[in-house]
Amino acid sequence: MKKKIGVAFGGGAVLGAAHVGVLRAFEEYDYEITHISGTSIGSLVGALVAFGKDWREVEEIALNLSWLKAARLSFSRMGLLSNEKLGESIIDMIGDVRFEDAEIPLYMVAADIGNGDRVVISSGEVAPAIMASTCIPGIFEPVELDGRLLVDGGICENVPVQVLNELGVTPIIGVDLMTRHAHRRPKSIIEVLINSFAFALSGDTKQFSNNKGITMITPSLSEYNSVDTKQIPGLIAQGYQDAVQVLQELEKKNN
Repeated sequence: MKKKIGVAFGGGAVLGAAHVGVLRAFEEYDYEITHISGTSIGSLVGALVAFGKDWREVEEIALNLSWLKAARLSFSRMGLLSNEKLGESIIDMIGDVRFEDAEIPLYMVAADIGNGDRVVISSGEVAPAIMASTCIPGIFEPVELDGRLLVDGGICENVPVQVLNELGVTPIIGVDLMTRHAHRRPKSIIEVLINSFAFALSGDTKQFSNNKGITMITPSLSEYNSVDTKQIPGLIAQGYQDAVQVLQELEKKNN
């Protein structure tokens, strides 16, 4: 009998490939995802799953998707790059879909750059919502959605466990890509901005680590950086390895 869970996929740019390994572990241990929340790259992975992609299909997409190539130069005063091309890629992957069409209830976290509010997106077009949730400030120009100027949800909640908790979903598994990740000396302005953003993340998941019904998977990603897509196979393998360890511990607790 499948075990039903809500999953919160965290942000981390290229580190998000580790989510693929986690999805593989869920399938092998007979977990069925009933609710999904995602921040930043986690919103993209979450959308793929919510619209019917299994881990093998998500892996194929990850291996062929170059994160920075999914952007184009922007002449905006608000960012170096535009992620409109990412929006086009999303439509190619899952279609021009709406949240209401998802097979699994889906929630994405972005931040209102005007006032710092957390914005949970759960209706309307999916592609613009992913563009907003993945919009790292300074790198990408903000995305205007429903009258708000939105950026990466990591500012508010990098692993959106709270979103599912507020909905009464239980049990919940959060995937935190940042807690066990060590940053390297930056080699470009993009890496300077990404590191600066990561250091400033306020989405602290430690408060949930002892909550009944909430389990955190924190892949050991200290050997990886947030921008090099050549690391994707290793990130997938690491995500799988660490997820299996956590799921095995859960099996022991529940038996």
